Amino acid sequence: MLGRTAEGTAEAVAREIYAQILSDGTPFIVTDTATAELVKVSANAFLATKISFINAIAEVCSAAGADVRAVADAIGLDERIGRRFLNAGLGFGGGCLPKDIRAFISRAGELGASEALAFLREVDTINMRQRTRVVDLTARCAGFAVGVARGGSGSRLQAAIRRCTGLAGLERCCQLQLQGASVKVYDPKAMENSRKVFPTLHYADSAVIACDRADVVLVLTEWEEFVDLDPFALGNLVNKRVVVDGRMCLDTAKWKSAGWEYWS
Repeated sequence: MLGRTAEGTAEAVAREIYAQILSDGTPFIVTDTATAELVKVSANAFLATKISFINAIAEVCSAAGADVRAVADAIGLDERIGRRFLNAGLGFGGGCLPKDIRAFISRAGELGASEALAFLREVDTINMRQRTRVVDLTARCAGFAVGVARGGSGSRLQAAIRRCTGLAGLERCCQLQLQGASVKVYDPKAMENSRKVFPTLHYADSAVIACDRADVVLVLTEWEEFVDLDPFALGNLVNKRVVVDGRMCLDTAKWKSAGWEYWS
């Protein structure tokens, strides 16, 4: 805990730094250190839980033949739930949410409250399973068995389109490359940072170049540039008209009408 003088100084500095957004009505909460730390990790744990929840529901929808987007839209109308971050897809990645929920579980154990956060282990498990599901689906679409086939025309994934939000997409691309696929990556905003984090991937200068002679096209984040791609024109560049929509952001009917095999 900070002393009274230090606490007052810290609050004054924080208010000065965030003066603009505070003037716009953003709430400012002053609390003790333990509570502040729990606010941060609790928020991330809740967000991770919401993401894994809808991905678990997506698995059930797939088995039942239901539309997970319609389910999300319907339950999102409930103000107690809300629609934001209720999109089935790749799950969460990067260095924040996975790290935070695992550290939260560990710290709760140290405090003697491990059972209270036992559910977060399943949240993490669901998220890890999403990675395997995306990689396995892509491998099947490309015509090779993950962990078995190496090389040969039937085991080459030629292109992936993505943007790196949370690094979830990059991590999947690297998994595919480790399994023997040839992966090309394009991101309209984060190419420089992507190269620093995963330098072994092949990077293209545009979405069109990334898709050239592709066996499978992966859309792993929902940049407007990707959503607006012309599936008819793109179909003339690829080896196979197969698209994996990892964010469920494409116009399914439009892509299917252009002759694409659509997976999400």
